[in-house]
Amino acid sequence: MGGADVILVPSRFEPCGLTQLYGLKYGTLPLVRRTGGLADTVSDCSLENLADGVASGFVFEDSNAWSLLRAIRRAFVLWSRPSLWRFVQRQAMAMDFSWQVAAKSYRELYYRLK
Repeated sequence: MGGADVILVPSRFEPCGLTQLYGLKYGTLPLVRRTGGLADTVSDCSLENLADGVASGFVFEDSNAWSLLRAIRRAFVLWSRPSLWRFVQRQAMAMDFSWQVAAKSYRELYYRLK
């Protein structure tokens, strides 16, 4: 996976998923359908997300070939701009999905519920 540019995860149902997390860590940008854990972990390379510095992959909505093709085309457009592509790869590799982050989120939630 470390030598690939994109990893395709077109799941119709994905409660969590690890494949996209492996891709993010290796700088292999995930191209995913917006569902379950995929939607929670991959931020689309929209113009807004690129400007905000949170883009980490490519997300498509509908479970059909046209929606997938549009996302693939967007990936090719970004890939054709190497400096921007590398920027997104670095953002993706810097994402932290460790238990420390999850534990902190749970602790904050429990304190709010107290």
